[in-house]
Amino acid sequence: MAKALVPFYPLAGRLGNNSDDGRTEISCNGEGALFVVAHADDELTIDDVKKLKPSPELRRLFVPRIEPSSIMLAIQVTFLKSGGVVLGTALHHAAIDASSAFHFFQTWSAFCKHGDRAAVELPCHDRTLLRARSPPTVHPGTLLTLQPRLTLSDLEGPLAIEVFTISKDQVASLKHLCGGTSTFCAVSALIWQCTCVARRLPPDSQVRMVFPAELRRRMRPPLPNHYFGNAVFRLYVTGAAGDIGTAALGSVATRIKGAIKRLDDELVRSAIDYFENEKAAEMNKRRALRGTLPKTFLNITSWLGRPQYDADFGWGKPQFMSLAESFCGGFVHLMNDERTTYYGGATGDVRMIVCMEAVDMKELGRLLYVKLKQAACAMH
Repeated sequence: MAKALVPFYPLAGRLGNNSDDGRTEISCNGEGALFVVAHADDELTIDDVKKLKPSPELRRLFVPRIEPSSIMLAIQVTFLKSGGVVLGTALHHAAIDASSAFHFFQTWSAFCKHGDRAAVELPCHDRTLLRARSPPTVHPGTLLTLQPRLTLSDLEGPLAIEVFTISKDQVASLKHLCGGTSTFCAVSALIWQCTCVARRLPPDSQVRMVFPAELRRRMRPPLPNHYFGNAVFRLYVTGAAGDIGTAALGSVATRIKGAIKRLDDELVRSAIDYFENEKAAEMNKRRALRGTLPKTFLNITSWLGRPQYDADFGWGKPQFMSLAESFCGGFVHLMNDERTTYYGGATGDVRMIVCMEAVDMKELGRLLYVKLKQAACAMH
């Protein structure tokens, strides 16, 4: 890991604030990452781990406690009595997005497996590529698509976490029903629509689906594929709860697709300028890390298509990947389920990790089942 941290040197630094303007910055001081080796003292197997839902207990078992909180990267390698290995990771999202995180893990695993013969692509640290224009120019339509920040509030009731699996065939049915759109748009439309109904929202209430969108390919010229940092913006789609809950699924997917298509170079540059104009004190104001979004909000983070199963440290590719904990209400994570079938191939399924109000979770599961069954019937 030390070898991989040389090109990824910000991960060996510490997070702090600029003394002049208060903005968040990384001190590249080489203090290093936190690395913990643990041995499980029970009979837990890899198959047992696969069945566990994200929870505080799962995080306590496999992810190291980060002290001080300024540490950028923390790793725990846990050896199970059964012979399996669990790699628990924690990275500071203030400085790194999913693309950069998986790039680091691919580089680290390549060095472990191949040593000096490893063929790796070095990260790009050129921050001028995302520099604000002078003078900053904010396009009037920027805030009609961009979600500046999310605010969490105190819980009014218990949260529940559920993992729903959509089979490869069900995904194909959904995409067909939505006119051949992307997996993300089809699955997001499904979960947003079902959530609006399950929460029993007033028909005229304005609901909002928020999702992080990758900037690298949206800029002109595009950012380097291995630009290291946080190259994502949150976009949103909105509508009346009654409309989203009753519309054809393809119509909901089209709304989501439209927001993605609007993310062009001008919108990205305008958003960068918008954040530049924000006061540093407001941008870096501490916000709650736990709590829940308003019931009218749903945040969907997609890891679909990410190379999370490509990190081979020399003992084979990972069998399973998941969040260790999901502690914010109104958050959904989508990821490919690449567990192998009986015949050795990947299932091609999609997993949805949903954290929301416990009182609505059972109804959400029922609605998902009904909608997926309807999509399958429409396919045939």
